[in-house]
Amino acid sequence: MRMSTPIKVVAVSGSLHDPSKTTVLLQEILDRLAQVHPIEARLIKLTEIGPHFAGALSRAELPAVVEEELQAIETADLLVVASPVYRASFTGLFKHLFDFVDQYALVDTPVLLAASGGSERHALIIEHQFRPLFAFFQALTLPLGVYAHDSDFTDYRVSSRLLADRIEKSIARALPLVRGNVEEKRAIRAALAEGVAEVTPERDPRAPVRLYS
Repeated sequence: MRMSTPIKVVAVSGSLHDPSKTTVLLQEILDRLAQVHPIEARLIKLTEIGPHFAGALSRAELPAVVEEELQAIETADLLVVASPVYRASFTGLFKHLFDFVDQYALVDTPVLLAASGGSERHALIIEHQFRPLFAFFQALTLPLGVYAHDSDFTDYRVSSRLLADRIEKSIARALPLVRGNVEEKRAIRAALAEGVAEVTPERDPRAPVRLYS
């Protein structure tokens, strides 16, 4: 893949407030990522689509505006997800959104994990809440997550040099994996389109992987 090929990045903010430090954190990650590689960015805010979940018990009952966002998540080259810490976990609405994501749509999709909270004591949310959730989807959670606490922000902007360094380090660790992942998927899709490859779970990273018969 050429270095100039844009990566389709979809960011999901689990915050229930606007303005939001969590959303600011996500935007900072997107901005810094765009400085080192071309991206096509999409930011999904639960403050905007959350009300549309009301009463929906299945994906078929969701309005088109939510279905469009779900399809964006399922076809992303890279997901960047973040939530404020609420009751020792991500917000319930964040989990509810991913309850509607197809079980096999995120197989091998790189996911950069981020969170914000009022104290450093909540930093392990990334390891104990986010990673298990995306392990269920068989996604590729990237090596370094980004945790931010209230003191890292001033007037809803990132003001901490340590947080900025953490973001840059997480991107540096992530990009080689993301580039390789995108290159492989696009090569497979091109081969499939030309009829020179068969669709199998081993060759198609988005094919269902069923563990039980």
